[in-house]
Amino acid sequence: MKLLLVSALLGCLATVYAAPAEGMVRWCVKSDKELQKCHDLAANVAQFSCVRRDNSLECIQAIKREEADAITLDGGDIYIAGLHNYNLQPIIAEDYGEDSDTCYYAVAVAKKGTDFGFLNLRGKKSCHTGLGKSAGWNIPIGTLVTVGQIQWAGIEDRPVESAVSDFFNASCAPGANKDSKLCQLCKVDCSRSHNEPYYDYAGAFQCLKDGAGEVAFIKHLTVPAAEKASYELLCKDNTRAPIDSYKTCHLSRVPAHAVVSRKNPELANRIYSKLMAVENFNLFSSDGYAAKNLMFKDSTQNLVQLPMTTDSFLYLGAEYMSHCYLPNICFSAQATGATSRAIKWCAVGHNEKVKCDAWTINSFTDGDSRIECQDAPTVDECIKKIMRKEADAIAVDGGEVFTAGKCGLVPVMVEQYDAVQCSAPGEASSYFAVAVAKKGSGVTWNTLQGKRSCHTGLGRTAGWNIPMGLIHKETNNCDFTTYFSKGCAPGFEVDSPFCAQCKGGGQSVGGDRARCMASSEEQYYGYTGAFRCLVEGAGDVAFIKHTIVPENTDGSGPVWAQDLKSSDFELLCQDGTTQPVTKFRDCHLAKVPAHAVITRPESRGEVVSILLEQQARFGSSGSDSSFNMFQSDLGKNSLFKDSTKCLQEIPSGTKFQDFLGEEYMIAMQSLRECSNSTSDLEKACTFHSCQQKK
Repeated sequence: MKLLLVSALLGCLATVYAAPAEGMVRWCVKSDKELQKCHDLAANVAQFSCVRRDNSLECIQAIKREEADAITLDGGDIYIAGLHNYNLQPIIAEDYGEDSDTCYYAVAVAKKGTDFGFLNLRGKKSCHTGLGKSAGWNIPIGTLVTVGQIQWAGIEDRPVESAVSDFFNASCAPGANKDSKLCQLCKVDCSRSHNEPYYDYAGAFQCLKDGAGEVAFIKHLTVPAAEKASYELLCKDNTRAPIDSYKTCHLSRVPAHAVVSRKNPELANRIYSKLMAVENFNLFSSDGYAAKNLMFKDSTQNLVQLPMTTDSFLYLGAEYMSHCYLPNICFSAQATGATSRAIKWCAVGHNEKVKCDAWTINSFTDGDSRIECQDAPTVDECIKKIMRKEADAIAVDGGEVFTAGKCGLVPVMVEQYDAVQCSAPGEASSYFAVAVAKKGSGVTWNTLQGKRSCHTGLGRTAGWNIPMGLIHKETNNCDFTTYFSKGCAPGFEVDSPFCAQCKGGGQSVGGDRARCMASSEEQYYGYTGAFRCLVEGAGDVAFIKHTIVPENTDGSGPVWAQDLKSSDFELLCQDGTTQPVTKFRDCHLAKVPAHAVITRPESRGEVVSILLEQQARFGSSGSDSSFNMFQSDLGKNSLFKDSTKCLQEIPSGTKFQDFLGEEYMIAMQSLRECSNSTSDLEKACTFHSCQQKK
């Protein structure tokens, strides 16, 4: 026995410290049964080997330390793997077929003939796939806390496991403390691995089938077809439904399990190539190993490679994240009505950060600040921070509302540019997207092809989505570099023709590094920047909003615009004529919604409450003149548009599609036929359908 132990120890040490062969892929497994399947796979695939660890966390750590390369994880573990201390990313998603693709349904299942519903689970015996797993723990426990069934005031109160133990009579939740009630129903060791027969989907169902538990929290494809008639789904409205009614009776729809690895494109491609090259071996079958779901879910039909820009939080999506179905992470504010003392505002670029810091200082009340500042180089990076809960809110234009909506965030307040509407709310605030040229230039809408263009930024409403959507409808050509000779559209790759005319940071912070960056560091970014691009001769047409010319001419503009007259510019109408800049109601490209504040769905109430309080103090007619939310001392339109008179609440439950309106959505759908007009962030957020709120 001692000899065997020494031999095993030496084998483990060899696995840990041996340098991997060139091109090798090392798969991490969590049980002897999984190891056996992995060895059989390795016998069929060159340069494929197996690394044994005891659980998912140890595998995550092994991949981080480069002792292994990959493992398939569920959503809860994908979240853990994506945290800063591990910094892994999902690279390949499981595909479960036509009905669920790269998503699955988390369901609660009971035997037919029992008489309780989802809201009557107190005192019952429960079967869970594993502590911290999506369908078996995070989602059902989170839902029970949210609806007030499980009483838990947050991690500051006590561990969530303690609250769950008090709620259920007994449980099997593999991975929990072996001496607790959460392991009372388990069959062997309550480990979060296949060593425990009641672990994972098949194990939790077996726990129910054996009569150990009265309810099992599993995925919708777990119950075998031959046994479906003997079981029912528990719906959130306390009714029951047949097993196959999971589309209308489920706890949540969540992203599929995914292969995670280090952030290394070459490694990700190597892993995918190895798996795609497998022949004469069924990756998605565990037959013959006396277990289920080894290495991959047995219900998997295909593997789908993810965009390289996808991280754990983009993959899981804001809908998953906003429900806080993560153990010991949140729920306290949602469950108890507790409120945070500040919202974290995301500032883009140096100028916005300076203004945001001033806002923070001025927002102090009774020793506490109501505004804290985060910063990021671009709006897309701010959206990512909001999804990760590193920031809470930012005001963005309609195109960015569209992208944020695709990522599961929601618009909660809208900028109002008419002071009368602030005191007597009526029509929602909006503005006109216009095309502007120098008067007498001879440029018209019909002669734009071959000209140089100035855009507020890639993916922005007036500067890109509306004009390019119209051009695409006319030409049906997605290669806009064949339409405009060159231009400045901040956000493109720096070697693009749409960056050729950009100015960069000049002598300001950032220097040449800022050229074509989608932030105020680029002097031709945003409305004022696109107009400046036209003024300084870098372009022949500027796509901006209707207020920009009067705001920057006739003595109202910054230093570079001090000698400009509004009469020196004209609007380009879609019928080929031109009009003075005052005729925007008759000559425009589209009427579009105003800029809006976006946040996570669960943060809506707090963000609205604090912003209403802040604008009462620091708005255009606020009680405190020490700071003005809607005024920019450095540059233009920092944090909010300078033309904003107030922020107005968007009705709760308003979807981003409804906020943007039918005309805008039609333009976006046309433009989205062009993949080069879709940001990497939006592509990552729309990779699978369950990332977005239904």
